[in-house]
Amino acid sequence: MKNNFLKLGLALIAVMTFSLGNAQQTTGDVGAGEKVGQSSVLNGTIRVIDNKGTKKYLQVQNGITLLTDATPDGGIVSTWQLGGALTDDTYIDASGAIFAIDGLELVDTATDLASTDATDGSTAATATGSGWTVLVRDEATGETKKILATNLVAAGQLTATATADGTAPALADGSIPAVYQKVWVYRNGAKLVANLDYTVAAGVVTLVPGGAAPNDWAIYADDVFEVQWVN
Repeated sequence: MKNNFLKLGLALIAVMTFSLGNAQQTTGDVGAGEKVGQSSVLNGTIRVIDNKGTKKYLQVQNGITLLTDATPDGGIVSTWQLGGALTDDTYIDASGAIFAIDGLELVDTATDLASTDATDGSTAATATGSGWTVLVRDEATGETKKILATNLVAAGQLTATATADGTAPALADGSIPAVYQKVWVYRNGAKLVANLDYTVAAGVVTLVPGGAAPNDWAIYADDVFEVQWVN
């Protein structure tokens, strides 16, 4: 029975190792959490004996949980399961393979939008907070992070009025992008032509009156200019 238990334990460890790829520590020694005949604490250590009589220990770490039931019918039951605290940086290399998670709940936008004020305080354990967040990948580190759905697309708007003929008002805001496809400028409600009637740079829009017919125009006192943009 001991041999069967050892084989089962080693098989479970092999499966977990294959599933997590580079998640586990791959070099160096990992000390036993405890050296007892059964795991007496959550994520403790299980002692086994191989077929040569050598004492060995099975334990978990880094996202795997061990639970031991000492009072079931017929003996002690120790269970490995996914879920737990990550104690080391964890990487899964999905190059050349499909990495997928099935069974995720689909948001019903017709009924599930009652709460829209998401916060960044929610955790996997307590599920506190409300609203929606979106998982994103930091390309610099590979780390998975979350961003509020309301912050996924940032937008801005400003208006300014010309104070005199021929005098362009300042159209500046630090969040204006230097991309024509993301910036729209209107004069008295009529849209101006990008890169012809105005130019954009990071944080500023510059009006370009004049030009040749039929694109000639001028700035007059009390002209109202509106800038809209997204990031």
